[in-house]
Amino acid sequence: MVTIGRSIARKVIDEHLVEGEPTAGCEIAIRIDQTLIQDATGTMACLEFEAMGVERVRTKLSVCYVDHNMLQLGFENADDHRFLQTFSAKYGIHFSRPGNGICHQVHLERFAVPGESLLGSDSHTSTCGGIGMLAIGAGGLDVALAMAGEPFRLIMPKIVLVRLTGRLPDWVSAKDVILELLRRLTVKGGVGKLFEYGGDGTLTLSVPDRATIANMGTELGATTSIFPSDEQTLAFLRAQGREGAWRHLVADGDAEYDEEIEIDLCSLEPLIACPSSPDNVKPVSELEGTVVDQVCIGSCTNSSYRDLMVVAEILRGKRVHPNVSVTLSPGSRQVLLALARSGALSELLSAGVRLLECACGPCVGMGQAPPSGGISLRTFNRNFKGRSGTKDDMVYLCSPETAAVAALTGVITDPRKFGEPPKVSIPDRFEIDDSLILPPADKPSEVEVLRGPNIKPLPQFEPLPEKLNGIVLIKLGDNITTDDILPGGAKVMALRSNLPAISEFVFERLDPKFVWRAKAHSGGFIVGGENYGQGSSREHAALAPRYLGVRAVIAKSFARIHHANLVNFGILPLTFSRNEEYEFISQGDELEMPDVVERLMEGLPILVRNLSKEREFSLQYSLTRRQVEIILAGGVLNIVRK
Repeated sequence: MVTIGRSIARKVIDEHLVEGEPTAGCEIAIRIDQTLIQDATGTMACLEFEAMGVERVRTKLSVCYVDHNMLQLGFENADDHRFLQTFSAKYGIHFSRPGNGICHQVHLERFAVPGESLLGSDSHTSTCGGIGMLAIGAGGLDVALAMAGEPFRLIMPKIVLVRLTGRLPDWVSAKDVILELLRRLTVKGGVGKLFEYGGDGTLTLSVPDRATIANMGTELGATTSIFPSDEQTLAFLRAQGREGAWRHLVADGDAEYDEEIEIDLCSLEPLIACPSSPDNVKPVSELEGTVVDQVCIGSCTNSSYRDLMVVAEILRGKRVHPNVSVTLSPGSRQVLLALARSGALSELLSAGVRLLECACGPCVGMGQAPPSGGISLRTFNRNFKGRSGTKDDMVYLCSPETAAVAALTGVITDPRKFGEPPKVSIPDRFEIDDSLILPPADKPSEVEVLRGPNIKPLPQFEPLPEKLNGIVLIKLGDNITTDDILPGGAKVMALRSNLPAISEFVFERLDPKFVWRAKAHSGGFIVGGENYGQGSSREHAALAPRYLGVRAVIAKSFARIHHANLVNFGILPLTFSRNEEYEFISQGDELEMPDVVERLMEGLPILVRNLSKEREFSLQYSLTRRQVEIILAGGVLNIVRK
């Protein structure tokens, strides 16, 4: 019998496989070792977990972070933080307090384990793939189910080898690697795929470098990304005092892959993603001289000690340009303390950098909105229109090197012209202080979960009726993001635990009258183009439309997490059989879907009658038998309650 070599991803999936055949396109179920929630998605996930009636989390480790909703403009966020802290104490979850850092950076430092599985209610959970972990972002309900001991079900992705060769040139960094991949593949190029990195070039990348690449694999639409666990991984874990968590995990020499991509690191140059999509990538050299108004450094993508030390070295003894506002968001308290002890923090402050909290901050529209029409260079992972908080923003994504040089010159500048590259040494051992990570209570029965008035119970949704009818409430184009569906920012994110209130903001940026129409017509249908629902894992982008009466979304194709979120809350995700049907349908059309329950049960296409245009056509769907049962029941929680 011939044994076929296995990839890293296949090894970890095989170790965690509970159900199904790990063949691309088939549904599988995997055991989850760790879960991660944060305050923007976590409050709802906790309410969902509570509705299941489980007394204690059933994972090896579950962690709750406060890093998104940090602006306490009213009582709402403070109440949510208190709720999450008491909930975590009672149900067996470690709680990372406000100020301890961004979930992905802190989890990478303190909890990630090579070869284990992590499910997080944040799309950038894939960051921990940089340490050799199978780390997947999902909606809060899927994470709540994993906390309750349920396996995570997903469609087995194709495994794509990204073979890295050579070594990065001076002034080129890990951010440029993932920008190159986005330039080649676009934001849809990773849908249904898992990217595994290999080749001799991988050996030259540190864990923070790898984490940056794995983080932004999400922007490709990928299920996740994973790197080997090798000597670089051991060095990182040793610096964290966690070398005992290390295991050697690499692909077999004869491992087989569904696809392969090769990137010669030596050939890369500084790259930049132009407004307003992460795949609108160009060489920095083509944009030289473009005036910059703002530079924001940090976020979960580029806020490691290495990243911020590079910026400090570039700015050492200099001053930022008088017309540029520069902010710094350290990824963790550990990083901030290390910067302070090294003297780099004083260099940054002396240069005129504005120090922000160890939090997501500007990346999620939580402060530091750029001026009207202003150009903002950010080391973040997303630049969707209006996400910054300014409607006519012009946000570019780039490496810390490119951002720091622009902060000095006031214009986009090829950093290779700046002279000798910065030299940064990484401590062999960081000083560890986990005092802001609170363990669960020893006596959970004595803990009272504290709820503020903004925390509302989940509604119970009705099962799918035999027939669906209603109007097309809105027709949209390609690459509609979850930010488009339900915006972030301080005003809206403070309402994440209050479904009736947050539902008032659905499609606010694209069509302020959408909510009025949905209420006036008691719901209806949403029509979208390719890759509908890309971006954040926020399940509110499915939950809020469901609350408004939306029972089906019709699109050319869906982003992975949003498709799962729609199913979880009983919204039927349907796809056009032919492009001409998308072109023919209009906002305001009255649609009827007869015998929808019967057709789903028999696996037949959904018949649609466009009563406004006297036209009949059929729609397809990609649903497993389990997902059909969820849709029919009106959502996962209805099944769990039974």
